[in-house]
Amino acid sequence: MIRIGFGYDAHRLVRGRRLVLGGVDIEWHLGLYGHSDADVLTHAIMDAILGALGKGDIGQHFPDTDPRYKDASSLSLLAEVVGWMKDEGYEVNNLDASIVAQAPKLSRHMAAMKKRLGEVLGVEDGRINLKATTTEEMGFCGREEGMAAYAVVTIKKA
Repeated sequence: MIRIGFGYDAHRLVRGRRLVLGGVDIEWHLGLYGHSDADVLTHAIMDAILGALGKGDIGQHFPDTDPRYKDASSLSLLAEVVGWMKDEGYEVNNLDASIVAQAPKLSRHMAAMKKRLGEVLGVEDGRINLKATTTEEMGFCGREEGMAAYAVVTIKKA
């Protein structure tokens, strides 16, 4: 049995926060604002897996009103979601995700992101496809007010 899930997340860019995408620290003058580390890519992946499992969204499981998740590593939260997936007898078949950001350029960080995500998801990076795109200076991402990410995941019975 194969199931498909879709995830989306967006966060504002602010000064004084670190930028984390796919569990990788990226040196830049702005970071993403949020209760946890605000890793939009990992959040979109978590929502995609939760969607494939029919288990709601990350806000239900890791609410921003809960102090336990203040500055939490999104990779740690992803590991919890992966645990729930495995408890139900599923594993990730493949992941395709896109990061929407006008800047910084992310191509040199993609391999590290794939490696970190693959370790948590329990799959080789050949089953993970990551992309980055701009919006040609349109919208909140184009004005560098925030970043967004989209993810589609297929899971299969292990």
